[in-house]
Amino acid sequence: MQLKDKVAFITGSASGIGKEIAIVYAREGASIVIADLNKAAADATAAELTASGAKAVGVAVDVTSEEQVNAAVEQGAAAFGGIDILVSNAGIQIVHPLEEFSFADWKKMLAIHLDGAFLTTRACLKHMYAQGRGGSVIYMGSVHSKEASLLKAPYVTAKHGLIGLCKTVAKEGARHNVRANVICPGFVRTPLVEKQIPEQAKTLGISEDDVIRKVMLKDTVDGEFTTTDDVAQVALMFAAFPTNALTGQSLVVSHGWFMQ
Repeated sequence: MQLKDKVAFITGSASGIGKEIAIVYAREGASIVIADLNKAAADATAAELTASGAKAVGVAVDVTSEEQVNAAVEQGAAAFGGIDILVSNAGIQIVHPLEEFSFADWKKMLAIHLDGAFLTTRACLKHMYAQGRGGSVIYMGSVHSKEASLLKAPYVTAKHGLIGLCKTVAKEGARHNVRANVICPGFVRTPLVEKQIPEQAKTLGISEDDVIRKVMLKDTVDGEFTTTDDVAQVALMFAAFPTNALTGQSLVVSHGWFMQ
């Protein structure tokens, strides 16, 4: 029970990677705040965890809304007596060539990935600092925090930006024993990635199979997608690590898609 008596606030956790992290954290003893734009899905996921014997609550939040983020964090903290772990995971993807990207879509992408990370971090840090028991802030980056791909200008920009935010939080949080780290997954076959396959096939003029083999997985060592459990296990390591020795870092989980 590596996370016994800890409270985790996880955004975008009604599905995909976020849900898998919630499941793993709950198994390790944490109380879970399922924070998601889709309130019904958040409640359903919380109910699944509760049925398995965990403590969980669903809250609705648009991570681009300062008011909603503050309210959701307060609701989660009130439910379980504080916040010990933040996993800033909510995200979307929009793909276009740069010259065809609308400014509205650019701003939407940065708002969800960067503004959302800032707002949830600020709201959770207030609790972590006041509690005096330390904490862990975990950002869901990407191999695109380290590298670029075609058609993803705002996504790559935002994911690079998370590393800068993480380093600052690691510096500021250290005296409160709050750590900050970034997980950088390769391609994980979530609904977000499934949606990209036909979009990239159309834009690049290749088959969907070629998108998978020649774009998404061509640089892996084994031609395999990263799994949600792969990512969740790294999230567990970051959350459970006992000292400030592991802070301000970014760890790539990509079957060798990117090596550093």
